[in-house]
Amino acid sequence: MAKAESKRGGSALLIAGRSGAEEQVNGAAEPAVPGLRAAKAAHTREASGRRSTECEVFDDGTNTFFWRAHTLTVLFILTCALVYVTLLEETPQDTAYNTKRGIVASILVFLCFGVTQAKDGPFSRPHPAYWRFWLCVSVVYELFLIFILFQTVQDGRLFMKYIDPKLGVPLPERDYGGNCLIYDPGNTTDPFHNIWDKMDGFVPAHFLGWYIKTLMIRDWWMCMIISVMFEFLEYSLEHQLPNFSECWWDHWIMDVLVCNGLGIYCGMKTLGWLSMKPYQWQGLWNIHTYKGKIKRIAFQFTPYSWVKFEWRPASNLRRWLAVLGIIFMFLLAELNTFYLKFVLWMPPEHYLVLLRLVFFVNVGGVAMREIYDFMDDPKFHKKLGQQAWLVAAITVTEFLIVVKYDPKTITLPIPFFVTQCWILGILLIFTWTLWRFFIRDITLRYKETRRRKQENSVEREKPPGNGNPATASGRSKLNGNTDSVRHRKP
Repeated sequence: MAKAESKRGGSALLIAGRSGAEEQVNGAAEPAVPGLRAAKAAHTREASGRRSTECEVFDDGTNTFFWRAHTLTVLFILTCALVYVTLLEETPQDTAYNTKRGIVASILVFLCFGVTQAKDGPFSRPHPAYWRFWLCVSVVYELFLIFILFQTVQDGRLFMKYIDPKLGVPLPERDYGGNCLIYDPGNTTDPFHNIWDKMDGFVPAHFLGWYIKTLMIRDWWMCMIISVMFEFLEYSLEHQLPNFSECWWDHWIMDVLVCNGLGIYCGMKTLGWLSMKPYQWQGLWNIHTYKGKIKRIAFQFTPYSWVKFEWRPASNLRRWLAVLGIIFMFLLAELNTFYLKFVLWMPPEHYLVLLRLVFFVNVGGVAMREIYDFMDDPKFHKKLGQQAWLVAAITVTEFLIVVKYDPKTITLPIPFFVTQCWILGILLIFTWTLWRFFIRDITLRYKETRRRKQENSVEREKPPGNGNPATASGRSKLNGNTDSVRHRKP
């Protein structure tokens, strides 16, 4: 393994960190070795200059079995499995079973190829193969969504029965509205029964979800804007989905302040710790104490390095539009969670709903990092990252399935006062954008041009110098300096 030369002496290597695991290694055909990644990242950042938001990483470059590429090993195991199925196992005569098993086997072969051969992303902890796995799962999920999109509504819902026979049956949505009294004096047994009725499994799910979203976005303002905006969307769309109908205190107290707010607060505290944490990595066998080894194993599940996200949406039009696009896609993905299970007849507690959330937890952080790199450093990152591209495609495809499978629901007329509020909000955003990035810039450029013209006109109006060493004020210019000249008495 090639090791980079130390900048501080010894075998230590000081490199620029990338983020949460984070340097980009092009091509998985090469071994995912920390020292090799360190050398490449150091060389790249020495040429382009490290961003001020990136931390520094100390890595001794230890190469272990854990970090080596195992392409031949995986190929050998995969071939042995296929040989066993072909020669030693009798094929069942059940067509449906063989179809399911063939589809699953095809997916597993693709995942084996992707985990060993796909291009690495920006994260490398706990292992680059972990993030390559989720990249391939993204491809499989997008292909599944495309397949569902091209079916009729009846066939698409019937296909879900092949995954779980319990699906394919219309399910009533739970109404969270109704009696909104916090204290119900009519119920002498438990006057606070309305609050306890809302304390279901979605309360910790809200908290955990916003904690993870904060780690993805890494900005308090953006998280709060998305949180509040989604509550407005629930108000606006409660005539379409019954479970959007909630009590006012459920919207603003339990959701925004308690669950979402507490999750965002804990997430920001975690981000503060990650930004201050020293990123010094040693090989496990170079640590001589058992306590140090256990600590090193635990830290394997923390970021390799850290990058603080500075979105600065008002700095230029590109960043402003990027932030608006991120907020829009986040809200659309949130809405897809509710609309997909509504149109595909999946109960909220079904394992497929949970698997989709787990999927977005794993791919969302990578996608956000790739979007930030593409927006913040376009000279180094000339194209949008592969995971960000797939997440955007998946979000759009999910929405198209909702549009196709239940156009009647999503085209229900929005109440007039709700429409007025959204039109007013869009007009305010458009007006501010026009003023901030066009009218204000044109005004500033005009004032700057006018100031320069005035300075030039003042310089032209100044009388030219006569070249005498002494001026009328009794000063003499010597080597560009003006010193006072004392006149002696005769």
